[in-house]
Amino acid sequence: MSSATSARDRLVDAAQDLFAAQGVGPTSPRAVLAASGVGQGSLYHHFPTKHDLAVAAVGATVDDALARAMRTLDSDSPAIERLVAYLERPREAMAGCKIGRLTADQAVMDDDGLHDVVTAYFVRLLRALTQIFRETGLPDDVARDRAHAALAIIQGGYVLARATRDPGALAAAVRGFVGLLDQHPTPTPKENP
Repeated sequence: MSSATSARDRLVDAAQDLFAAQGVGPTSPRAVLAASGVGQGSLYHHFPTKHDLAVAAVGATVDDALARAMRTLDSDSPAIERLVAYLERPREAMAGCKIGRLTADQAVMDDDGLHDVVTAYFVRLLRALTQIFRETGLPDDVARDRAHAALAIIQGGYVLARATRDPGALAAAVRGFVGLLDQHPTPTPKENP
């Protein structure tokens, strides 16, 4: 890896960490520079504006999160096994969702480009989750509703964990949702008489 690529990567990595910890709005380029350990010239060479840095870092965070989710959701396992594996995978509950937290960052929500990147993350996850529920035989509208519920369980679980200072809250929310899946088998299509 060249030193230029290394400097860019270190800047993006530092920005990702700082944005997750304190948000895009309050994070200054100077803070990213200090955390990255690269020279000021490298920062402005790769990212002439804070917006350029934010687009790269938020995009990298979304790409990383989607890649991790899709490794589970797009596997060859049966649909419900993939869903449960995605829901139950280890998460740092107290850290919160790096993407979900961006929705509370006014600097992200006010910037159409950054907002679009965050929106694309959730749309792609919802599409993958909807497809899983379709594979179980659910009609499109029910599959979409269940996909929204599954994603809301994860996002809400993060919020509950942070609000109650209980890292087990996320796992409890997931267990509750998975338990409901077991109690309500997939409906079979009604036959016309």
